[in-house]
Amino acid sequence: MTFEQAAAAVTAAGQVFEITTADVLGLDTKVWKNSPPNMRAVFAAARMHGDKPFIVYEGETLSFIDVMARADALGHSLVHTYGVKPGDRVAIGMRNYPEWIISFIGAVSIGAINVSLNSWWTADELDFALKDSGTTVLICDRERLALCKGTLDTQGIKAIVARAGNTPLPDGAEPWDAVVHVGNPLPDRAIDPDADATILYTSGTTGRPKGAVSTHRAVISALMAFACRGAVDLVRRPPSPDVEVLPPAFILIVPLFHVTGSVPVMLGCLLSGAKLVIMYKWDAGTALEIIQREKITNFVGVPTQSWDLVHHPDFANFDTSSLRAVGGGGAPAPAAQVDLVARKIKKGGPQLGYGMTETNAYGPGNNGPDYLNHPTSTGKALPIMDVVIRDDDLNDLPSGERGEIWFRGPMLIRGYWGNAEATAETIIDGWLRTGDIGRFDADGFLYIEDRAKDMILRGGENIYGAEVESAIYTHPAIHEAAVFGLPHERLGEEVACALVLRDGATLDPAELRTYLAERIASFKVPAHVFIRTEPLPRNAAGKFLKRQLRDELS
Repeated sequence: MTFEQAAAAVTAAGQVFEITTADVLGLDTKVWKNSPPNMRAVFAAARMHGDKPFIVYEGETLSFIDVMARADALGHSLVHTYGVKPGDRVAIGMRNYPEWIISFIGAVSIGAINVSLNSWWTADELDFALKDSGTTVLICDRERLALCKGTLDTQGIKAIVARAGNTPLPDGAEPWDAVVHVGNPLPDRAIDPDADATILYTSGTTGRPKGAVSTHRAVISALMAFACRGAVDLVRRPPSPDVEVLPPAFILIVPLFHVTGSVPVMLGCLLSGAKLVIMYKWDAGTALEIIQREKITNFVGVPTQSWDLVHHPDFANFDTSSLRAVGGGGAPAPAAQVDLVARKIKKGGPQLGYGMTETNAYGPGNNGPDYLNHPTSTGKALPIMDVVIRDDDLNDLPSGERGEIWFRGPMLIRGYWGNAEATAETIIDGWLRTGDIGRFDADGFLYIEDRAKDMILRGGENIYGAEVESAIYTHPAIHEAAVFGLPHERLGEEVACALVLRDGATLDPAELRTYLAERIASFKVPAHVFIRTEPLPRNAAGKFLKRQLRDELS
């Protein structure tokens, strides 16, 4: 059965994944007919999983009931102690702890908007996001508390600190255990499907990130799309009777502040009743131990991580037979890597998804024989999402012709927080312009061939050159700076910069890296610094020719 035939059958009238149309924020939009009305209803359904293990972390195990009881208690305190109202912003700034997940559920359940803070950010970057979002309460760990303390004081933001330890906390901060009293009920709140639910900050093209705002409907639409994709795969490729059916278990190897970690992985597990095993820090050897011990079925990360896994010298010494899928998104994988994963994961296979923060991670996907036969394609999308290729005049292009990729569907963000200009540039008549250049082949498979945006993909992290350049230009020795990506076998790309110094100035690359490490997250700091004496090449419009620099220096 073809993908199109299976998708039509699974989404037909009377099916769980039936598609209909509805008015969404003033636009006639395809939606899931049987979608839950809001995330609170999704969480209510998760309670049905009862005592099944949900979160496993460093020897701790919490059942679905355990997690929901803590989320209820947190929601109670947010309303009755902190006065959080519907639409208020509650930020989460911590590493991947169980409390991150509990905080998300508790905040969103009472109609607050969850603001996910990148735990790799510097104090300046955290300061911007807290102020930009107008955060009321920050739920954080000790490390983020130290970085944010000045902003909390000046903005009057209260803090709840997870895993606070025994050291006294500063004024305005309370330890988790003093706030979360299990047994306190979740306050009743009516939540509209198109009310705002989340803000995830994306790397900024103009030096600062933008807060991508998703509604309850958008997040749920993406969740249902991922579930529908699984149903389509089952129709096309029923499991072999020779392959043991195992309870679904995911290993969390990507940050929860990323859309992949929060939507398809965390919320996907919550909805489906899957076990979620959290790694403290990515390490391929430790991941292999966890896969064997916890019988992990799904490994969702960036290509760098699957590369690390299958290339680990002890790979053959661990039992990875439970794995049914290895892949994720964030960057395309080399064709050779797709083949290697297929050969090493005997009872599963590689997969790839092309999603964005702006689509709640959902987009065209590729797996199974389709992926092996089209290893450089990002695959196909379900009929809930429309995908077209357009030229510069916004005309739709036929198969085979290159142009910009555009998406439309109920899983799109409604816009950027407090940034009407950026919203208008990105979302036009309900269509999202991705900034990526691609084409369809004759069979309807989508290929991404270039990026229209000035973006570097380093190990699945989106890094915008303009943001790094903005930090570089604050150094007094810099006259010209152009930031671009250079190919890297493991990470996909590394950050590089070409510089021209001011007359008489000197600068050592190591000195520049130290300087930048205090201003931008470490993964954005250039690994390669090229100092030139001649002016950087520009086009007739005065823009740097970064592709030429990349070709010259790679």
